[in-house]
Amino acid sequence: MPTQSPVIPRPGNPGGSRSGAAAADTDPRQERRAERTDLAKETAQQASGEVTVVDPAMVKRAVSAAALGNAMEWFDFGVYSYLAVTLGHVFFPSGNPTAQLLSTFGAFAAAFLVRPIGGMVFGPLGDRIGRQKVLAITMIMMAVGTFAIGLIPSYASIGVGAPILLLAARLVQGFSTGGEYGGASTFIAEYAPDKKRGFLGSWLEFGTLAGYIGGAGLVTLMTALLTTEDLHSWGWRVPFLIAGPMGIIGLYLRMRLEETPAFAQLEKEAHAKEKERRAAEKRIGIREMIFGQWRTMLLCVGLVLVFNVTDYMLLSYMPSYLTSELKYDETDALMVVLGVMALMMCVQPFAGRLSDRFGRRPVIATGCVGFLVLSVPALLLIRQGSLLAIALGMGALGLLLVAFTSSMPAALPALFPTKVRYGSLSIGFNISVSLFGGTTPLVVTALIGATGNTMMPAYYMMGAAVIGGIAVLLMSESARKPLPGSPPAVETEAEAREARKALRAARGPVPAGSTA
Repeated sequence: MPTQSPVIPRPGNPGGSRSGAAAADTDPRQERRAERTDLAKETAQQASGEVTVVDPAMVKRAVSAAALGNAMEWFDFGVYSYLAVTLGHVFFPSGNPTAQLLSTFGAFAAAFLVRPIGGMVFGPLGDRIGRQKVLAITMIMMAVGTFAIGLIPSYASIGVGAPILLLAARLVQGFSTGGEYGGASTFIAEYAPDKKRGFLGSWLEFGTLAGYIGGAGLVTLMTALLTTEDLHSWGWRVPFLIAGPMGIIGLYLRMRLEETPAFAQLEKEAHAKEKERRAAEKRIGIREMIFGQWRTMLLCVGLVLVFNVTDYMLLSYMPSYLTSELKYDETDALMVVLGVMALMMCVQPFAGRLSDRFGRRPVIATGCVGFLVLSVPALLLIRQGSLLAIALGMGALGLLLVAFTSSMPAALPALFPTKVRYGSLSIGFNISVSLFGGTTPLVVTALIGATGNTMMPAYYMMGAAVIGGIAVLLMSESARKPLPGSPPAVETEAEAREARKALRAARGPVPAGSTA
């Protein structure tokens, strides 16, 4: 099995363990001094000549394993969304079709409520025991939750127990998803060479699009091939049961992976200084991950807000908007959205390369400006009603969305240092998704109902673009740079030698305070 090339160890730091060991039992001012000392150590580490040479085969496996987990999450999302009417008949008492549909989506939305809790559990756990172990756990939980839905008896068989079991399975899915995106993006970012982090990270959202298309396409195919009676009696179970084999494949891929170089280096240093490790574990809790990183956390929430509001608006809400507000044929509306996602998949890796070449900030800023300027024209085009006009309007919004889907998986992990990256990113990401992304369809529908203005989707995306633009102005560029707290990562020994030369030339004399 290919292995990750070792990181060249840095010189020992006799003075560091004393300050780290004492910090847990001192006042907040001493804690802050200890944190500044940790930051100085990280800076010294990056300037000391250490370079990680990544194993290309291991990087490919890491990207594949991470993307498959995301694909599985959105496979379930596509299946559940496209089977919403059928699930309403199966799990909820017969009666008002609208009430059945609302009940189905209520169970779906419940998963968003527990996502932040999952982030608060799995995020810190990933920073403590490792990314690979936690991602294996979340993969198992996602597969079990989705597979279990396919085994639940109908309401006609067991009564009220059916919707209760459906809700329980959705909560398991939501809880595990809380640790999935933050962990998967962290995993890819920490494995990737600095110069290719955007390109490799873009495959995470490629998996998202592939999973959604796979789930929605399978349901569309089954709806065309099966009668309504067959679909209601047994056909609806098939897409959920497929999650079992998918989960086994994903778990196999993730169990074959080694820990990321960044976490392995952190763990290596912790083993060398056991007292410092214990003191650091006491310090690095939920409080530090949120309040110790509060400025960066707010920046993360702002970036995730524009990313997810536009994502859920385009891929989740627009099919309902086309059918309910514009009275467009339901099947045609769904096919347009699937076509837009296929277009996004084709463009995704190329946009990831652009973020490596020109930077994350220019690419994300382009998306924000694009949504601010083109949301109204695109929606007016969609409202023309012809298939060509709808396809052009949706396609334009989809290409703008790629600016976020291609660069965010690399930009978001680079906001946080290694010791809190998984936890802080998971918490910030899921809080933003739960408050803003997942509520987008509901809020926009309510705004249209209250105002009667069917242009609300455009205005809502424009508001998100303004917030995202402010976040872009405040963020630092991370393209082609090492992750905070990690040494440079390169692909070859020749690049490593050049990187070491550049580091030695740039560092000059190391200040005495950096090793104190």
